[in-house]
Amino acid sequence: MKRRTMMKATVAIVAMMISAPAFADAMADAQAVVDKYASKVDKWDGPTTGPKAADGKSIVVLAGDMKNGGILGVVNGIQEAADAAGWKVTVLDGAGSISGRTAAFGQAMALKPDGIIINGFDAVEQGPAMEQAKAANIPMVSWHAAPAVGPVPDVGVFANVTTDAMEVSKAAADWAYVDAKGKPGVIIFTDSTYQIAIAKADRMKKEIEDLGGKVLEYVDTPIAETSQRMPQLTTSLLQKYGDQWTHSLAINDLYFDFMGPSLSAAGIPGDGHPVNVAAGDGSESAYQRIRAKQYQQVTVAEPLNLQGWQLVDELNRAFAGEQWSGYVSPLHVVTSANVEFDGGPKNTFDPDNGYRDEYKKIWGKM
Repeated sequence: MKRRTMMKATVAIVAMMISAPAFADAMADAQAVVDKYASKVDKWDGPTTGPKAADGKSIVVLAGDMKNGGILGVVNGIQEAADAAGWKVTVLDGAGSISGRTAAFGQAMALKPDGIIINGFDAVEQGPAMEQAKAANIPMVSWHAAPAVGPVPDVGVFANVTTDAMEVSKAAADWAYVDAKGKPGVIIFTDSTYQIAIAKADRMKKEIEDLGGKVLEYVDTPIAETSQRMPQLTTSLLQKYGDQWTHSLAINDLYFDFMGPSLSAAGIPGDGHPVNVAAGDGSESAYQRIRAKQYQQVTVAEPLNLQGWQLVDELNRAFAGEQWSGYVSPLHVVTSANVEFDGGPKNTFDPDNGYRDEYKKIWGKM
């Protein structure tokens, strides 16, 4: 019996000796990813050539839900860029529902625009309307309408603009893993209405589990209903998991807009556990929470204003009959340690890389 106990102890020691280097490697790799994307973005790596701005174009922006900070940030960028190009912009709000987006698309077609920008909803959802636009030869570009960057020919999208969604998800998961010292207990929030949301959530789940962390629950709840659902859902999850719940990973910031009061009511301080980490978009409210250390510590931000400019540039390339630019916009891990150096006046990730002037040069507007 004594000999068997000694053998078990020896096996345990050997296992620890083997796993220690693997743990150290996993921690170092995750930290390297975080460090890479937490650095300042100050160099332009986008296009430097392209067609001059087409004259007098009229475009429609179909916004999935203007209450979503990411969508709103992109709209602001589109309006700014279109003004520089000399175009007219009409924004139609889908108000967070499929029926609302269907009605908005119908309005857009009635306006007979030169181009359409799909902003923040899955293009497949509006298949019949997309077919109508294709048949009318109306060029379309999009933001977050598909999981990948670039053309989506099946639905007639000339170029889908986004950061590398899988890198965004990996960076968010890696930050949580490092912050939990290799032992995160994670709840993931997503919305199966969107292909990109499921792809991001699946990537976060895989990364946490591959690193040796634990996913406590994978929660599918509609983005459009976060204000109604998240308060009670947060309370229920706290009761179910208690201290096991160390980190939340959500596919965007909107989920955390409505968690604070429930966490506060449970006696959890703003910088306590669970720690909230968003894999996009970098909304103004997220920046405010991170700066104040109130119920969100990280957002993996997208350059929303820059992406608005890119959408206008891609649409201009479509008008000219050219190929899409091939540009993948940068992402940024925003924490309380670096939130001040890239927020800019709009309190979002607005890279200091001169993108406005670069696009104006391409368009012949400098």
